[in-house]
Amino acid sequence: MPRLGVITILWLLAGVWAPVWADPAQLARARELYNARQFDDAIAAATLARADAAVSDAAAVVLARAHLERYRLAADPTDLGAARDALAAVRADQLSASDRLDFLIALGASLFLEDDFGAAAELFDSAAVHAGRVRPDVRETVLDWLGSAIERRASTLGPEARVDLFARLTTRMEAELAEAPGSRAAAYWMVASLRGQGALDRAWDAAVAGWVRARLAGAASAALRADLDTLVLDGLLPDMARRAPSSEREARMSELRAEWELVKQKWR
Repeated sequence: MPRLGVITILWLLAGVWAPVWADPAQLARARELYNARQFDDAIAAATLARADAAVSDAAAVVLARAHLERYRLAADPTDLGAARDALAAVRADQLSASDRLDFLIALGASLFLEDDFGAAAELFDSAAVHAGRVRPDVRETVLDWLGSAIERRASTLGPEARVDLFARLTTRMEAELAEAPGSRAAAYWMVASLRGQGALDRAWDAAVAGWVRARLAGAASAALRADLDTLVLDGLLPDMARRAPSSEREARMSELRAEWELVKQKWR
């Protein structure tokens, strides 16, 4: 696959004008660089690819996503602005189904990074359904975005609204686990959403089930168990212990920790 030449990169970085010949291969190159987390080079390649009308909209999506990822690394607000500009230029009806999904994810990520968590959750919810049909490989990522967006949004709400929002997340993750029992993201967010509602006993059951079922997650099994362990030890068990009278909480916490360790030992 053709690679972006060193001289071309230097021209772009220096801001020196050079004639641009549109090359559809630049879009593939931009995607390759994005996936390799070489975001500066991905931005350069996507910018070149936008010169080709046949792929300009798809290239704008890659450009936006690269700017968003660079913002996550360096928190430079100009990257957020550049991402919004690129997304605003996209003609969504010109995108393939796969590129439309990336466009939806980029819109959600842009809102999330601007702390508009409720709106971001709406977009990620749609993207998760779309990913199941079009790109199962990104579904886990989208579910993580969705869970994070709802968790952040819930933290700004009153008790009743917070419970309702977490209940929505529980329903979503129930559906995901019914379809994909090995989903790492769904197993984690199932526990987190039940805890967020205050349904602590069911959250415990979901945590044990997630630990036992983790082998279905394949290569993500170890990561799932590590995430569950942290969530249970640092979040769920302290919440459960607080239900005991204050004089008994320390003892109750020790009992719960021992019970969780027993689960882990039995289902290694």
